[in-house]
Parts: sequence; structure tokens; C-alpha cells
Amino acid sequence: MLAALVLRRPELVVLAAPFALALAGGLALAEPAQIRAAVRAEPERSLEGDEVELSVELEALTPVERLDVLVELPDGLTALGPRAHSIRLARGEARTLRLAVRADRWGGYALGPLRLRAVQPLGLLVEEGRVADPVPLRVYPREEEVRRLLAPLRTQVTAGNEVARTKGDGIEFADIRQYVPGDRVRRINWRASARRGELWVSETHPERNTDVILFLDSFAEARVAGGGTLDLAVRAAASLADRYLARRDRVGLVGFGGVLRWLLPGMGRVQAYRIADALLDTEIVFSYAWKDVEVLPARTLPPQALVLALSPLLDERAVAALLDLRARGFDLSVVDVSPLPFVDPGPGLDEVAFRLWRLRREALRYRYEQAGVAVAEWRDGSPLQVALEEVRSFRRHALYGRG
Repeated sequence: MLAALVLRRPELVVLAAPFALALAGGLALAEPAQIRAAVRAEPERSLEGDEVELSVELEALTPVERLDVLVELPDGLTALGPRAHSIRLARGEARTLRLAVRADRWGGYALGPLRLRAVQPLGLLVEEGRVADPVPLRVYPREEEVRRLLAPLRTQVTAGNEVARTKGDGIEFADIRQYVPGDRVRRINWRASARRGELWVSETHPERNTDVILFLDSFAEARVAGGGTLDLAVRAAASLADRYLARRDRVGLVGFGGVLRWLLPGMGRVQAYRIADALLDTEIVFSYAWKDVEVLPARTLPPQALVLALSPLLDERAVAALLDLRARGFDLSVVDVSPLPFVDPGPGLDEVAFRLWRLRREALRYRYEQAGVAVAEWRDGSPLQVALEEVRSFRRHALYGRG
């Protein structure tokens, strides 16, 4: 129009008139989009490798000629179908879109928000925005197979499933001795008494529970695309906590790293959920601060507790803290979550440095063993039970050596 007036060419008006009419009609028909949206995850708690179904519920308060919907997913979740959809909604129409998602890694996630783009009639007006609050999704680590757990050197005084080394009322046979006044008749060993010609009674080991503290080193990790030592340590901690709690033992957790976290020892299903949720928040936080076990509350490390450490032994602060625990008399065992599978030595001087680093790790392991601490190396792809059996073997021979 302006060009027609400037150039005094009326034919340009005829040429531009249809476009002007279309623009005026499109703007007249356009109405700001009003959409209600909600995202739901089913289930809200899952395991690594499981599929989760996302439901995107949409309701149009105004008609939308075309609505483009995109679900934002954080790292660790993989969409098993297209994340973007284009639909048309009439006034008051509701629609539910579904998307399958696979959980590749444990952790706490926030799904969403939704990215929406509404295209009005004739495509003359486009509105973009984000709607719906993020939806929490908790993905728990998949547990390792554990058939037999480590037994502590000392048990507690409350009843449980662990056979104590002391003698008392129980069902596990310990020894026989001569009858003394006051012994119960039901404890008389009639076969031994008939053979010896006098009364003998059977002694038993009582069943007690134990305190187990899982010491998770989160100062440093070795990591490559797809996994790292922290992932392995978290899976091992979840597996051990579940098995010990199933035996009615009290289990606590210490996350020793740039951010210090702890859970007091407890038992039952509630404690299992507390530990699982605490493990999901475990992450590597870079810190120069020197920390030792003195920063932990006294109740976090009860006397006679079995401290089972899961560490790649990469940070000197964690190494020193574990040796300090042993010096304080705690029953300590270490599962070395080996960083070797995640390290590429490279050629030349890098390979020499890698060999020296391995020798230093061997010297550190010998240092622990000299202090009476069982250390077992656990690598990705190897069963956790193998490392636990290696720890058990060392502890058994060390116990006989002290005896």
C-alpha cells in the first residue's frame, strides 16, 4: 500500500489487497492460546533399566489450530519414541499424550517442563512458552547379587539373626560342659551324659543383631561415558543395605566427601527408604577442605559396629579417614571400587606413570593389610560377592592369627 502511494501505481493496491485481507482476517480470528497442561510419571519410583510412562494431559480453553508439544528430558533418561507431537485442539477439548522413557542411570530427576508452541489460523500468530511444573522421578540403583554377608567381629545385645561368638541362650551349638546346679533340664545332653556316666549340658551361641555402617567415599571418582566408580559404589551400598536390613540388623550410612551426609543406624522398611533416598543424592562435590572422622557425630559410628567402606581410594582424605577409623578400634573392611577399568594409560610416559600409579595403589593396599584391614578389589563386571568372599577370607585368617 505504501509503495502504491509513493510510486502512484494503483495496480499495486490491487496486488496487495488479498494479502492485506488475509492478514486482517487472520488477526481477527486469532485468539491468545490458553492451555492447561500437566505431566505425570507412572510409576514415580523405578529401577535402573526400567521403563516409565509419561502422560501429558492437555486441555484447550481456546481453540488451537496447531499445538506443538515437546517434553524436556534430563540426562540419564532416554525417550523410546518421539518427544515432539503436533495436534489440533478445539475449545474445551482434552487430550492425553503418552511417551515411554527408559531410566539409564540412578538418580533423582525432574521431568519437564513442557515446551508448547501454538500456531493460530493461517499461521500468522505463533505463541511459545513453557507450562506445567517439573514432575519428580526417582530411579533407584539396580542391586548387585549378594548371597552371603560379612559377619562382624562383635554383635549387639539385642536379638537378631547373627550367631554371636559368646555363649548364651540360642539354637546354635557351641560346646558341652558338666552340669551345675541351676542349669535347666532341657539343656542336658542325654547322649553325652549316658556316655560319661554323669550329667552334661549343651552350650549354645545366641542370635544377636549387628550394627553396620556403610562408608561411601564421594571425594573423587574415575568415570567414562556410561559409568564410573561412584555408580558401582552406590549400587553396592544399596544391595548391602537391603540385605542387612532383611536380617533385622541396624544399618547406617556415611557419605564422606565434599558434602558430608550421614544417617544414624536404624532398621526396618522405613530405614531402607531413607538409605535409598540418601544414595540418590550422592554426588561428587569438589572440595579442598580437609576432613576427618572427627566431624562425624558420635552416634553415627556406634561401638562394635562393622564399618564397610566402599571407596576407589583416590583421595588422600578418604584414605586417611579409614586408617583413623581402624586406629580407633573400629571393625573396618574396605571394598576397593577399582578405577583401573576407567583409566586409559596411553603410550609413552603416560604408560610409565600409569604403572607407577598402580604400584602406589598396591603399596596402599599393603598398608591397610598391615593395619589389619581387609581390602578387596572389585571391578565393573565382576560379582560383588567375589570381593566380599575375599574380605571374609582375610578376616578369618586374621582372626585365627590373633587367636
